[in-house]
Amino acid sequence: VQLSESGGGLVQPGGSLRLSCAVPRFMFNFWQISWLRQAPGKGLEWISDINHDGSCTAYADSVKGRFTISRDNAKKTVDLQMNNLKSEDTALYYCATSSDGQNRGQGTQVTVSS
Repeated sequence: VQLSESGGGLVQPGGSLRLSCAVPRFMFNFWQISWLRQAPGKGLEWISDINHDGSCTAYADSVKGRFTISRDNAKKTVDLQMNNLKSEDTALYYCATSSDGQNRGQGTQVTVSS
């Protein structure tokens, strides 16, 4: 199983982006989904989780208060709304079925630059 990320792009500091993770229908209502990122030259960093029904979320301190994870039952996606983006948010963003990145997709690039 491999998830699929989309929605990345180039944005100025202070801007916003919304990432989407397409989750196979047979998994959507049963699996926790995580978002992670990897900045150039750095390791994989966990940033957020949402449980199978959306009732529980968690965030890394680095994104708390700026990023929001949610589930879209109609589209079968797990979305990451990113506000007040900073240059240090520049990274390749992945969604996965675990906090350590299992079953992650190819990733979507987010670049924050003026």
